[in-house]
Amino acid sequence: MPVTVIAAKPAASEVQPEKYRFIVNLTDPVFRGYYHGKKKHDDDMEAMLERARAAGVKSMIITGGSLHESKEAIELAKQLGFYATAGCHPTRSSQFDQFRGGPEKYLEALDQLIAANLTGKGRVVAVGECGLDYDRTHFAPKDVQRRHFRSQLALAKKYHLPLFLHSRAAHQDFVQILRDEGFDKDGGKAVGGNGGVVHSFTGTAEEAAELMDMGFHVSVNGCSLKTADNLAVAKSIRPDKIMLETDAPWCSLTSTHASKAHLTSMPPALNALYFPPATKPESFVYGRPVKGRNEPTAIGGVAWVIHKLNEGIPFEKVTEKAWKNTVEVFGLTELQ
Repeated sequence: MPVTVIAAKPAASEVQPEKYRFIVNLTDPVFRGYYHGKKKHDDDMEAMLERARAAGVKSMIITGGSLHESKEAIELAKQLGFYATAGCHPTRSSQFDQFRGGPEKYLEALDQLIAANLTGKGRVVAVGECGLDYDRTHFAPKDVQRRHFRSQLALAKKYHLPLFLHSRAAHQDFVQILRDEGFDKDGGKAVGGNGGVVHSFTGTAEEAAELMDMGFHVSVNGCSLKTADNLAVAKSIRPDKIMLETDAPWCSLTSTHASKAHLTSMPPALNALYFPPATKPESFVYGRPVKGRNEPTAIGGVAWVIHKLNEGIPFEKVTEKAWKNTVEVFGLTELQ
């Protein structure tokens, strides 16, 4: 993350946790105590939110991965005063064809959902999660994914919303569809688009550069920081195009990842906030995180790794740049 700033790395004694602010994404029944449909512990959503607030999380974007989940995301965002996205994840894109009335009715329902929630609490700030995932074609064939990715781009144009994008092992087709639909430069503004972010990025530096040159942002989380190659790619993301995320409850930063070496230097005050001690689900204690479940607090750890990859750039500057990028792309004017 090359930034033309010369500054000393803050000493641990200078670290002030309240100075670092974040926006994260969140949606999954595990935060209600349900794992694979089975209840393992009490609902601890409020305790999780308290930990997130203490870690500097100022707001959240709750991601919709299907029509049904988008409705749930919007409702939860309304209750909590957060934001939501609406769309269909590529692995669920077969739902378009299985929907009563067919794909046109599914797209129409997404359209109506977005139109009804463009203002106020819980408003929709992006179309997605949509895109392509060629690692999991057993859920939806490639041609089905391509067809329904393309149809959702029409919604982004219609409502001038940014895109919340997913691309896994499908970069060439992913980029070709975006180009075909007019998103080849400036995030598609010439055709009514409004940019967006390719989230949970695990591609190459060349792929990241191509996306940035088209006007898109690139977001990293624990899955983006697993290997030495991943770290090199993360470092290559331009400061004006970087975003940070957790993809909670998935994509944790773990002890087996290359990122671990950078986390060891985190000041204890921050480590206690971003990675508080956790217990197993069967030993659940209200107020403590659950092992194996990524939480929004961990976004601070993602930011710390990016900070360490860019020696000399203060931690606060990394967090503020990612914050400003997120606020600007998703139009979160209430947070400015």
